[in-house]
Amino acid sequence: MTATRATAGDNLRHDNGSWRLMLLVSVPALVAACLTIDGLLRLLPADMWWRALVAADFTDPRQLLYRHAFLPRVAISLLAGAALGLAGTILQQVLRNPLAEPTTVGTNAGASVALTIATLYAPWMLESGREWIAIAGGAATTLAVFGLARGRSFSPIAIIIAGLVISLTCSSASALLMAANREYSAELFIWQSGSLVQNGNATVLKLAPWLLLSAGAAFLLSRQLRLLDLSDESAASLGASPISTRLSGLGIAVALSGIVVAAVGVIGFLALAAPALVKLAGARTLRQRMIWASLAGAVLLWFTDRLVQILPFASEIPAGTATAFLGAPLLFLLLPRMRITPDRDRAMSPVARRRNGWAWLVPGLVVTAVAVWAALAMGRGSGGWHWAAWGELVELLPLRAPRVAVALSAGAMLAVAGTMMQRMTGNPMAAPEVLGISGGAALGVLLLFVSLSTFNRPALLAAGLMGAVVSLLLISPTGNRNALAPDRLLLAGVAVATMASAFSAVVLAGGDPRLDTLIAWLSGSTYTATVNDAFTAALTAILLLAIVPLTARWLEILPLGEAASLCLGLGLTRVRLVLLALISVPTAVATLVIGPLSFVGLMAPHMARMLGFQRARPQLFASAILGGLILLCADWAGRMLIFPWQIPAGLLAALVGGPYFLVLLWKRRQ
Repeated sequence: MTATRATAGDNLRHDNGSWRLMLLVSVPALVAACLTIDGLLRLLPADMWWRALVAADFTDPRQLLYRHAFLPRVAISLLAGAALGLAGTILQQVLRNPLAEPTTVGTNAGASVALTIATLYAPWMLESGREWIAIAGGAATTLAVFGLARGRSFSPIAIIIAGLVISLTCSSASALLMAANREYSAELFIWQSGSLVQNGNATVLKLAPWLLLSAGAAFLLSRQLRLLDLSDESAASLGASPISTRLSGLGIAVALSGIVVAAVGVIGFLALAAPALVKLAGARTLRQRMIWASLAGAVLLWFTDRLVQILPFASEIPAGTATAFLGAPLLFLLLPRMRITPDRDRAMSPVARRRNGWAWLVPGLVVTAVAVWAALAMGRGSGGWHWAAWGELVELLPLRAPRVAVALSAGAMLAVAGTMMQRMTGNPMAAPEVLGISGGAALGVLLLFVSLSTFNRPALLAAGLMGAVVSLLLISPTGNRNALAPDRLLLAGVAVATMASAFSAVVLAGGDPRLDTLIAWLSGSTYTATVNDAFTAALTAILLLAIVPLTARWLEILPLGEAASLCLGLGLTRVRLVLLALISVPTAVATLVIGPLSFVGLMAPHMARMLGFQRARPQLFASAILGGLILLCADWAGRMLIFPWQIPAGLLAALVGGPYFLVLLWKRRQ
């Protein structure tokens, strides 16, 4: 009787799971079908659909659009979505990681930057097909991620952090390449954002065989992949080779994601959403997840693509951008469900102890003064390099001085904020940019940008500050759930930054005439710096440097942990609120005057610590000097490298900061 009841209960749960899975796939499929039919009827009468499909009249532009644009776009959305759903399922099974997908492990970014480099500098490589270049680039970055995570036993957090930092670095490199090749920037931007726009059947005919072959290989490998649910020892005792199985599964997943990037660009987070949703809906076995995730991915991308075509924007939002709005909130929902072995952060760079760290601040100030003078006086013109004499310098000051002041002040503020965050959280990888505070400030500014036709600097500052505070409120509950706060804070911050990036792409697709200024600002630029901006940034930086020494005792105690802090009489709630306020305000101001893209808040505290500034107070001032120098030099180099064009300072700083972050990860694994 008991066995009968158990069997009946299992069957009931299976039936409920099947119904949930069917609803998950059928509801968006039905809506997408309705939107597709509506679009077809707007394009062509129903009685002409079949005739136009088998024998299109080339003199009728409607039939040409139907045959060579509309139908291939529907087909490519289904094929790409299915490929990404299957790739995400395989990666999550291979890595035993519910957050693994081609975007979070760096595969998509590697494929994208490889194709960008080939398109700009070696177009002859594309003659044999884009797929091989994309697969090679994706494989290279994926292997780099695993190399970085190996020292921490391939823990989920280590893999995701390494993958996301590699993705950010590759994105910065792509943006720099596009800035240096402006004539191709528009086309590359649309492709990198994941555009499903088609011009014929060629892409569909290329993608379909790849998908069929990869899917067949995946299902043939499914038995070995299923054994990865066990420990490596148990799987080996059953005759499986865990290493070979993982490599084979990774090869299939990289191939699937690479061919999708080659076909339509980067479609972010769909490979995370589809497997997660089908698992929540009741898909238990690996085969079930592979089948239903492929169906869900196809339907979700089809639905998303149809939806973006009816939104009231001046230009169409790329499908890859739209899927990011789904993936980032889902990342928040999945973080509490992750089961991760605690791992203590270790020092990631050698530190030379110095008894008198203050003495080294004087040479730092001298170097800063020399750098300011060089940035003001040295430049490049039609006649080559030129050092301005005093009379010329007076004429150039109104143009160069605001930019120098803004870069120096913003760098100092971000560096001090990064130092406080690293000491407050005990996390040597914390920074305003990494934890999403800069992204939240940017999101606040963007919301104001689309809400009002006119606004002033105080309104922008208030919007940026509100965005920074809201982002802190979003990530703080996630980070305080357990002892893994530092790592979870990083992932929650990445989710905030992703939402800000996706929203900025939506704004860019809106066709606003003010977009030129917005694009420069989003890249981290001082192009539009004014005297008022310089005054605001400098005043905020001076006030910050005057206040933060008062928090030195807190910053010395907090890295010891909550228990030690409480024993030493520290009121953690009050202290954290004060520190968060001191972090949010300068971050918002720095983001307002120079944009959200920079790794200065990460690099400067580590550089100060490597120079021997270990105590809180000298480290704060040393970080401020180094941060100001980094952004000042980046701004000057951005003005000079491709003169008469300019590269945003934040973009150059991010391109340097990404590899630096990876070096820290490498040292951490040892």
